[in-house]
Amino acid sequence: MTDFLYLTHPQVQVDRAIPVPQWGLSEVGRARTRAFAARADLSPYRRIVSSTEVKAMQTAALLAEALGLPVEVAEGMEENDRSATGYLPEAHFQQMADAFFARPQESVAGWERAQDAQARIVAAIARTLAEVHDHRQLPVLFVGHGGVGTLLLCHLAGYPISRIHDQPPVGGGCWFRAGAGQRPDRWRTMEEGAGQAAAREEGAAQAGAGAESTAPAGAREKGASLACAPEEGA
Repeated sequence: MTDFLYLTHPQVQVDRAIPVPQWGLSEVGRARTRAFAARADLSPYRRIVSSTEVKAMQTAALLAEALGLPVEVAEGMEENDRSATGYLPEAHFQQMADAFFARPQESVAGWERAQDAQARIVAAIARTLAEVHDHRQLPVLFVGHGGVGTLLLCHLAGYPISRIHDQPPVGGGCWFRAGAGQRPDRWRTMEEGAGQAAAREEGAAQAGAGAESTAPAGAREKGASLACAPEEGA
C-alpha cells in the first residue's frame, strides 16, 4: 500500500442557516492548520486529496499553499450522512453519535449506517491509492473528517467499529499514517509530532503533546465529546 497521511479538518464556523457540509473553518481552525503546515515535514507528500465538503477543502487549500501543490477533490470522502436530522444540540448529537458507532449495521434516525460509511471511505481511499500506484507510489495527504476517518482507521488497524477509537476531544485537526507495512494505531493531534508527520517509523514522544492527545484511543471515557461535535461539523 502506498504511504499516506489522513488529516481531519479542525474547528469550523457554525452557521445553523446552512447545511453542515457547507460550513467553513473558524479562525482557530485556520490558525491550527497554518501552524501544522509550517511545522510539519510534509515535503514527501506530492498529492493532496480532499473531501468535497467546504471545511475539508479549506483545510486542504491552506496545506496546498504551504506545499506548492494543487488540491484534488474526491467523491466518497464525505462525512457520514446526517442530513435526516440536520444540526442537533450537543447532548442529542452525542447520543446519536454513540448509537451510530455502537450499532454500525443500523440506520440511527435515518443517518447513514456506519458500515456503509466505512465501505464508502475505504473505497474512496483505495481508488486514489490505486492511481498513485500507477504513478511511482508518491505519498498522499488526504484531508477529511473525524467520523469516517475513525471508520477508516478501524478498518486499517483491524479494530471493530467503536467510538473508543475516535479522535481525542480537541476540536478536530487530528491525523494518522498508514501504508506499506504500517497500520495506524490511534489519532494524533496537529500539535503532536507534527515535525515527523511523514516519517515511517514511530518517533519518541513529541514535546507539547497533551495528556488527551497521547492517551491510547481506547482510554477515552464512554460518552466523551467527539472531536467532531455538531458545532464542529464532523
